[in-house]
Amino acid sequence: MSIKIADLTKKYGKNIVLKSISLEFQEETIYGLLGRNGVGKSTLLNIISNRIFKNSGEVLVDGENAEENTKAQEKIFLMSETNLYPETMKCSEIIKWTKEFYPETDVALAFELAKKFSLDTSKKISALSTGQRTIIKFIVAISSNAKYTFLDEPVLGLDANHRALLYKTIIEEYAKNPRTIVISTHLIEEIATVIEKVVVLHDCKVVLAESTEDLLNKGYSAKGSISDIEEFVKHKNCLGIEKIGGFATAYLLDEKTESINENIEFSKINLQKLFIELTGGEG
Repeated sequence: MSIKIADLTKKYGKNIVLKSISLEFQEETIYGLLGRNGVGKSTLLNIISNRIFKNSGEVLVDGENAEENTKAQEKIFLMSETNLYPETMKCSEIIKWTKEFYPETDVALAFELAKKFSLDTSKKISALSTGQRTIIKFIVAISSNAKYTFLDEPVLGLDANHRALLYKTIIEEYAKNPRTIVISTHLIEEIATVIEKVVVLHDCKVVLAESTEDLLNKGYSAKGSISDIEEFVKHKNCLGIEKIGGFATAYLLDEKTESINENIEFSKINLQKLFIELTGGEG
């Protein structure tokens, strides 16, 4: 059982946002859906959640067509940047109404999390700051216990302490009730220890879909003279090379093989740097 996306394309006029995307979100896994701003992360999640329509392709939720299908959609909860709640509605009402649409919602957990995040549930949406709006949306998403929970830019407006609490909550609730959680973000390093699998979108397509552990094991840098590095990277999956003076640093995503050249220095690279190199470098 999973969400399967096959040959999915989405255009806005002549502008192609997603092109022939094929991807699978498996059961009981935490994913990081990574990409630069505007790359189509939100578009993809909105298509799966039936909020916007694709131009072509197929989305299956546990084998059911996701489009205009209540049976499929009731398994999905999308926390998005857009506020869909009435401005006059209180946070406590939002929590209670969520259970009407998602019967597995843990209302007690929602109110417990509200206390942890210092959110006054008697407040109306109109009275909330940007960060507080993010908090209530996250609380109902994680408390819904939806089989497929999508968190689109879930830390908007949050300070460092609340961001840390949010990631901690994801891990704790996943441990208690495993499900598929997809975190869409451009803040890579913050979620590196949370996600089990990485999906990277770039240039309208999926450029990588792999387990975080395998990805980090294969990613490394090699530093040395320009001539040594250029020779070393031949026939390897080199993501990019930075040159300063007579020296160069290559970033690779490949099975590491030690160089016979002792002048080359190897180092591990983190998920943030891998992402930057996979999506076209710093510029």
